Amino acid sequence: MDDICLNQTGDMAAMLLCFPHLQDSCPRFVRLTIVRVVMYAFMVITILMTVCGNLLVIISITHFKQLHSPTNFILRSLAVVDCCLGCFVMPFSMVRSVEGCWYMGENFCKVHSSLDMMLCTTSILHLCLVSIDRYYAICDPLQYSTKVTVFKVISGTIIIWLFSFLFCFGVVFSGVNMVGLETFILMTYCEGSCALFFNKEWGIIAPTVSFYIPAAVMTCLYIKIFHVARKHAKVMSDRLATVTCSELKNQASEQRERKAAKTLAIVMGVFLLCWLPFFITTLIDPFVNFQTPFHIFDAVMWFAYFNSTCNPVIYAFFYPHFRKAFKIIIAKISGMRTNTHILVVE
Repeated sequence: MDDICLNQTGDMAAMLLCFPHLQDSCPRFVRLTIVRVVMYAFMVITILMTVCGNLLVIISITHFKQLHSPTNFILRSLAVVDCCLGCFVMPFSMVRSVEGCWYMGENFCKVHSSLDMMLCTTSILHLCLVSIDRYYAICDPLQYSTKVTVFKVISGTIIIWLFSFLFCFGVVFSGVNMVGLETFILMTYCEGSCALFFNKEWGIIAPTVSFYIPAAVMTCLYIKIFHVARKHAKVMSDRLATVTCSELKNQASEQRERKAAKTLAIVMGVFLLCWLPFFITTLIDPFVNFQTPFHIFDAVMWFAYFNSTCNPVIYAFFYPHFRKAFKIIIAKISGMRTNTHILVVE
């Protein structure tokens, strides 16, 4: 009877391993089928929204010459970053999140981790570059055309891409982030895992470079932009004093202030909501002996990914000229599908 129980237990354990034929395999997550289906559906929808939304931005800015401006070139580069994240990082992270297993091998795990870290850093730095562009456009409009040129914007985006690549791939492939953690990694390693650990030093350095410094710059600039926008609204209201009644002036001024406050609140609110939990967890985890549960770390990671889904909405859909471009592109695609359908029927 005991032998039968042992055999049943062994068979059950084998079914729940990432690689049942390996003794050092990681265990798989035990989830109800409906839970797995819902998770896959949600993540696939998020990935499709990320890729399609950012593709619309890329096509619009590339195709329509009216959208060729320094600001929009930053947005196009940002859309390329977020589209790459949706194509090359999020699908593999989805399988790992749902199944709890990494099936692509150790070498690709390093590439995936490096690419994930690089694209997230690049996306954040692009958002910081957008805030710098908006600062000059609103706070120093007379000098904007000389201070912000297409050449400077393209140079800035290239520097961001190169810096992010060298920094992130350098950290992961050099292994400096795991110095002092060799014993811990050997004790916890199993076949089918793909986790990026940071020691205490790099647990501070990496988040600071990738997030905290750009976030501080963005916060300061957007606060300054908000105050300047309010002053501009007040000045415009005063200039209209001779031609409009005071009530209309106040209403127009208040509307402009509310619009500026709303836009900046959405920009910073979504950015901080998506990224802050992830980088707080990354910063704290090395100091609590990596006790953060996988499910929590996974959840905050997908919150961070979701920022790439929101970027096209925040930085493009709010502008009427982008909405018109999107409508034209979608109409053309729909027309092509309709014509193809008619040809097939005929």
